[in-house]
Amino acid sequence: MKYLDIFLVFFKIGLFSFGGGYAMIPLIQSEVLARNWMSSEEIINFIAVSESTPGSFAVNIATYIGSSTGGFPGAIFATLGVILPSFLIIALIQKGYSKFQNSIYVKGAMSGLHPAVIAMIGTAFLSVGETVVKQDFYLSLCCGLLFLLSFFLLKKKLHPIAIIVLCAIAGISIGFIGEQFHFL
Repeated sequence: MKYLDIFLVFFKIGLFSFGGGYAMIPLIQSEVLARNWMSSEEIINFIAVSESTPGSFAVNIATYIGSSTGGFPGAIFATLGVILPSFLIIALIQKGYSKFQNSIYVKGAMSGLHPAVIAMIGTAFLSVGETVVKQDFYLSLCCGLLFLLSFFLLKKKLHPIAIIVLCAIAGISIGFIGEQFHFL
């Protein structure tokens, strides 16, 4: 029964998360916290690991949470649950999209999804930020500095991989300093 619950939770998350992995963070937080599968801090850690590992964010976080909740079978059920809705929807859309792509209803639906996706990503940013701020002021300050560094480097047209590497180095340095001076 536990594996069916894991599958159904991640199927629902996959089905109602338009806009990719970041847009699903509020849904993941809501579902996982409601079931007491893990704490807010653990979810934040899983988000960080999921962002840092290669592959799809949605698959990574589903696999990590599934594994934490139900071991290897939980990881399989969560991963299948989160990818199956997208697979089915794309298969259905592919069959009929060419016929309906010029429909005012399809164009209207697509136009309506754009602001919804931006709102979901903004909600994820705020909810993750709120959890970090509640944890520790030093962590909040570090996050803000890394965000500003990323923004500055992006404006300078630095390659995204270089930004990731530089922010990782900065984050490790900040973490080391925080440990040495007992901020963390």
